[in-house]
Amino acid sequence: MRPVKVGLLGIGTVGGGTFTVLSRNQEEIRRRAGRGIEIAMVADLNTERAKEVVGDAAQVVADARAVIANPEIDVVVELIGGYGIAKALVLEAIAAGKHVVTANKALLAVHGTEIFAAARDKGVMVAFEAAVAGGIPIIKALREGLTANEIQWVAGIINGTTNFILSEMRDKGLDFDVVLKEAQRLGYAEADPTFDIEGVDAAHKATLLSAIAFGVPVQFDKAHVEGITKLSATDIKYAEQLGYRIKLLGIARRRDNGIELRTHPTLVPMRRLIANVEGAMNAVLVQGDAVGTTMYYGKGAGSEPTASAVIADLVDIARQIDAPAGSRVPALGFQSNQLSNLPILPIDEVITAFYLRLRVADQTGVLAKITSILADQGISIDAVIQREADEVSGEGGNQTDLMILTHDTKEGAMNKALTAMQALPTVLAPIVKLRKEELA
Repeated sequence: MRPVKVGLLGIGTVGGGTFTVLSRNQEEIRRRAGRGIEIAMVADLNTERAKEVVGDAAQVVADARAVIANPEIDVVVELIGGYGIAKALVLEAIAAGKHVVTANKALLAVHGTEIFAAARDKGVMVAFEAAVAGGIPIIKALREGLTANEIQWVAGIINGTTNFILSEMRDKGLDFDVVLKEAQRLGYAEADPTFDIEGVDAAHKATLLSAIAFGVPVQFDKAHVEGITKLSATDIKYAEQLGYRIKLLGIARRRDNGIELRTHPTLVPMRRLIANVEGAMNAVLVQGDAVGTTMYYGKGAGSEPTASAVIADLVDIARQIDAPAGSRVPALGFQSNQLSNLPILPIDEVITAFYLRLRVADQTGVLAKITSILADQGISIDAVIQREADEVSGEGGNQTDLMILTHDTKEGAMNKALTAMQALPTVLAPIVKLRKEELA
C-alpha cells in the first residue's frame, strides 16, 4: 500500500522529536501500521532551522497553508500551539479532507466540540494522544483499553512543572517563589509559567480526560481551576507530618447529579503510589467499576516522549485510513450521538474532605467555637492537630496553629463555615483551606 503522507506544522521540540523517532524507527512503525508513514512536508517560519532538522527528506515551506493545500498530504500534524492560528489551520485542514493529529490541549479543551463536529461532518479523524501527559498513553487507555468500564473517577498529576516545584518545596523546605526561580533556571518552567503554576495547563488536560471518561462534550469553561502560587512550605511540612503529600491534581469524578471537574492542590495519603510521583514526572489514576484502580506513569513532556504519542496517533490513522468513517474509533470514545448531557457541577456542589490550618490565639475555648461552627454546617471532623506557631514558622508569642482534617462535605457548606470562623477575633490570619482526596 502507498505510504501515508504527513505534513508537519511546526518543527520545534516536539516536531523535531517526531521527525527523529519516525526516521529512526521507520521499519518497526511500518510493520505495525501495515504501510509506511512519511513526513513529506514541514512548515515552519524558521525554514533554515527546519532544513537543519529534516535535510532533504521533506519539503520545507514557511507557509502552513501550503501544506494543507497539497493534495498528496493525508495527515496534518499541528504542533504550533495556542488558540489562534492553530485553530484556523486545524479547521482548514479538516475542511480540505485531511486527518489531523495535534498535541494542542488548550485548543481542544476550549474548541474541541467545534473541531470534533467539523471532523465528523467531513469524515476525517482528529487524534490527540500527545495532548495529555506526553508519552503516557492515557487517551488510548481510557478510550479503548477501559471501554468495558463505567469510569467512576480520574485523578492525575498532569503538569510536570508544578510537580517539580512541589517536590522541591517539600524536599528543601523552600517557599514557592524561591523554587520557581530554580525551576526556570533548570528549564523545568517557562519564562512565563502562568499556565502551569495557575493550574490552567492541568485543567485543559483534565477537561479532555473528563470528556473521554464520561462521554460528555469538552467544557473547559465550567472547570474549577486553582494553581500552586499560594502554597506555603508551612502547609507542605504540616501535611507531611499528618501523613499526606500535596500534589496539583486534575480530577474528574462522576456523581449522580453531574460531573466534578476541578484542578487544585490536593492532600494525598503518602501510602498512595501517586503521592510518590516526584520531579517532572506525570501519573494518572483511573477508577473503573470492573477493573478497579489502574495507574499510568511516565514522562509527561519532552521531545521524544511526546513524539511517541504523536506517532502512535499516526499509526492509528494509517491503520484506519481506508475504513468507513462509521467504523473508526470515535475521537472521545463514544459515538457522537451518544454523548451525555450530565452537567459539570459548580464548585459549591463538589463533595470532598478538607485540610484547614488556622493561626489562632492560644486561649481557652477557641477550639470549641471552631468545632461548633463546623457542626452547625454538618461538617464532621476526622482529626485535629495543634502545633506551636514557632515550630514551623519561627513566630512565637501566644499563637498556635490548628490543623483540622474533615470528612467529606460539600464545598458550599465548608465555605459558609470558613466565613464564620474567619470572623472570630481569635483567628489571627487568613485560614488556609486545601482539599483532601483518599483516592481509594
